[in-house]
Amino acid sequence: MNMVKSQNQITELSVLEDRIGIKFVDKDLLIHAFVHRSYLNEHKDFRFTSNEKLEFLGDSVLSLVTSVYLYTTYPDYQEGDYTDMKASIVNTTSLYEAAKRIKLGDYIYLSKGEQDNNGRDSVSILADSFEALIGVIYLQFGFDTSADFIKKFLFDGTLDRIVEEKLYLPAKNILQEHYQEKFKKLPLYEVINEEGPEHDKVYEVGVYDEKNLLARGQGKSKKQAEESAARKALQELGI
Repeated sequence: MNMVKSQNQITELSVLEDRIGIKFVDKDLLIHAFVHRSYLNEHKDFRFTSNEKLEFLGDSVLSLVTSVYLYTTYPDYQEGDYTDMKASIVNTTSLYEAAKRIKLGDYIYLSKGEQDNNGRDSVSILADSFEALIGVIYLQFGFDTSADFIKKFLFDGTLDRIVEEKLYLPAKNILQEHYQEKFKKLPLYEVINEEGPEHDKVYEVGVYDEKNLLARGQGKSKKQAEESAARKALQELGI
């Protein structure tokens, strides 16, 4: 049964190949990028492990591609600026949105429970799958093709605007300054939800004006989730 499912998956993945403009030589490795660990709980004899190691590799490639791009494209900025710019584009929300644009949710192997729980639209699952796909592209085609993919599907129309409009400045700092100047108080942050194992948690954080919820944000750390929540709060406030 798994072999039949895999063959069907290869056929479906040809649509993804056309969408991103990359023809993969090793189709099995491409399938591997979309195996969520939950699927293996129900399919013990499946011939692939989860995509977690590919996600780890893709995360490292993404970090290097982003660093090289910022260093070469914006040579006049300082290291601290690069750090903030990088954080503004290499985050769970941005990766999720990029994954949605190329419809990665259509290709992920999930348990029935995850599917019923809207797993194909899960922020963390899609973000992780996008990184795993980067890992596969790197293994099959190397750094340059990986960089081209990342620039086209993650950076294009986003990263340059972030830099030019200074959207990379920490949103928490901007929101704090706004509240101090206007209200003489500080916004408050609170963890609303945590999901995933200890080594791979996704946090949902709310930012509050006293008891009034301003916005929610998600991230793989509390700090990242707070920054996401603050940025959304600034959007809601028109700042």
